[in-house]
Amino acid sequence: MHAKDILIEGYGRIREEVHAAVGGLGPDELAARPTPEANSIAWLVWHLTRIQDDHVADAFGLDQVWLADGWEKRFGLGLPRGATGFGHTPAQVAKVRVDSPDLLTGYHDAVHAQTLGALRTLTAKDLERVVDENWDPPVTLGVRLVSVLSDDLQHVGQAAYARGLLRSAAS
Repeated sequence: MHAKDILIEGYGRIREEVHAAVGGLGPDELAARPTPEANSIAWLVWHLTRIQDDHVADAFGLDQVWLADGWEKRFGLGLPRGATGFGHTPAQVAKVRVDSPDLLTGYHDAVHAQTLGALRTLTAKDLERVVDENWDPPVTLGVRLVSVLSDDLQHVGQAAYARGLLRSAAS
């Protein structure tokens, strides 16, 4: 198995878990927050998808799906166009509301498709390319892809946990 195959498998698991975390939930469940300072399921899934979209597009020189395919308008969140959720306040988290999980999974699936397309082109040498010199040591493409993978898996795990809290409170 090559590194790109491992990355493709990992990003595929994010997609599976996103669908499982939001499937069958209504707008109020998606927006529910365990505490006023906590993140909602909708925000967590939106944020992890925005980070993947932003970081992968930047690393591969692609347009962000959020902007290029009109997802920013479909969501209509009233946030800055380039917002990814990084550093959001509780008030900004509350703005991420959707009418259906289909909006979240639709956007995620579009980003996932772009990510897979980019990953399929990778060579071992590509993973060594520096994509961000603002860190010491500079960040390579391989490190960036693993970082996004890790961040996304953590956030989708948080969404699954929040879903479990909702379901246990309802029963």
